[in-house]
Amino acid sequence: MTSGRIERIAPGQPTEGVPDVIEGAGRLAFPGVVDAHQHWGIYNHLADDTASESRACAQGGVTTALTYMRTGQYYLNKGGPYADFFPEVLEHAEERAYVDYGFHLAPMSRAHIDELPDLVERFGVSSFKIFMFYGGHGLHGRSADQNAFLMLPEDERYDYAHFEFVMRGVQAARERFPELADEISLSLHCETAEIMTAYTKLVEESGELSGLAAYSASRPPHSEGLAVFIASYLAHETGLGNVNLLHLSSRKAMDAAVRMARTFPHIDFRREVTIGHLLADIDTASGLGAKVNPPIRPREDVEALWEYVLDGTVDWVVSDHACCREELKFGAPADDVFLAKAGFGGAEYLLPGLITEGRRRGLTYGRVAALTSWNPARRYGLRDKGTLAPGFDADICLVDPGSTWTVRAAESESAQEYTPFEGFELTAKVTDTFVRGNHVLDAGKIVGRPLGRYLRRPQVDSEG
Repeated sequence: MTSGRIERIAPGQPTEGVPDVIEGAGRLAFPGVVDAHQHWGIYNHLADDTASESRACAQGGVTTALTYMRTGQYYLNKGGPYADFFPEVLEHAEERAYVDYGFHLAPMSRAHIDELPDLVERFGVSSFKIFMFYGGHGLHGRSADQNAFLMLPEDERYDYAHFEFVMRGVQAARERFPELADEISLSLHCETAEIMTAYTKLVEESGELSGLAAYSASRPPHSEGLAVFIASYLAHETGLGNVNLLHLSSRKAMDAAVRMARTFPHIDFRREVTIGHLLADIDTASGLGAKVNPPIRPREDVEALWEYVLDGTVDWVVSDHACCREELKFGAPADDVFLAKAGFGGAEYLLPGLITEGRRRGLTYGRVAALTSWNPARRYGLRDKGTLAPGFDADICLVDPGSTWTVRAAESESAQEYTPFEGFELTAKVTDTFVRGNHVLDAGKIVGRPLGRYLRRPQVDSEG
């Protein structure tokens, strides 16, 4: 390895003169995880989250975190242009991360659409996001004053028309930078506000369900499927070629995604699921801390997602890591799921959880590496990441495939005091993590100082 890159991979290499030799001792070497869906700074100050949650990343073998960011309430709690907003984001995160990181940005206003070329060229942001339900449904389950929540001008709406114009803007950026077009994409959180508002009222009025079952019913799977259909047709109408369908949580959502890929073969769709939706269901998750959007589902949806993972339909698996501490997470009363905040951490369990459950189901290690590293790295313009090969960044994690352990939130580096996976038994454990050759997790313990770098994407010129 030289300058943080892998120099050579071969058996029986001499160790004379090598300053630091790490003995594998029967462990598996995986490419560092590219966790393409996190939310640093959503519930805590971004600088604090960058420090603590990047430590949790390293604990789970994540060496690159791509985190979503937008204007409006939460995050920096500011509106205005990204030309002013994003430099502040970068400043808060600088020199605090233990892993490399990048950002996806959400064009919330008309003015943001005009900024897309500048975000690509000046700031190295090549991936963007639409939250399809934000215009008419609250973040945590109830509707509110959405313009105030999103900090939009009074004469603007965050609706299907805006989504169309965002798509046109992203496609225009792809056409403006043809050499980067394959790595410029739009991601969508696919849920339908009107369906969720109606079903939330039905669930609350009936009183028959509670907890995670109630929340899942209030945001039913066909709300996801309908949103996938709408988003896909808008992408077709606008000529947008690269679309990522985020955290699909149900059979109906995934079925809709597959149908749309067949209907519009000229669109390069990618399909994402989270480790939370693959490991936990409404009965096995540990308490209301598992509230998330879209919701944790019944076991039949978990099994359906695994079918799609195993047949190759799913392109990557992520954590959707959003640290929400107890004092913010739960309302009063604490057992009312509709008063709890949505989102939880989980980057530290992404790779161990996928190996544990995937191995039991016949998922190969090579496929695990593709789902967690290679596929997201290629899509999101991380040209130096995603595999163990000469010339690529020396992002490596060592996994003990024979270690059986029980998830305990108290043992996590995250600032979150609970986990939906509390008590889950995992049968693989990350022991060591290297970021560009720097040993950041040694025998399960964070070591050294934060050396993570902001990643401009697409990575046009390799940096040592």
